[in-house]
This record gives sequence, structure tokens and C-alpha cells, in this order.
Amino acid sequence: MNLFKRLFSEKCPHCHKTLETNQSNIVKGIIIKACPDQHFQKEFHPALETYISSSK
Repeated sequence: MNLFKRLFSEKCPHCHKTLETNQSNIVKGIIIKACPDQHFQKEFHPALETYISSSK
């Protein structure tokens, strides 16, 4: 079971910490995952059906 958790959890490419979801907009369906240390951010836009990644 721990193997599945490691396969599906997304990590920050800089510090390798697990990305957290805390800024999502449920009404628009936008999901934002960010590094706890603010190194990296990944957004999913359902209208575009794409992920947008950004480094800070």
C-alpha cells in the first residue's frame, strides 16, 4: 500500500517534499498544488485540460 502512495504523490523538484493542495478554487475546478516552502507550484485547469507548472 505504501508503494501506491509513493507512486501517486507529487513531489517538489527542488526539495522533494510532497506538494500540498490549499489554494484550490472549487467553483472553477482549478486545482493548485504547491510546495510547502514555496519553491514550486502546479495548477490544473479543467477548461484547458492542462497542467501549468511554475518555479519561484
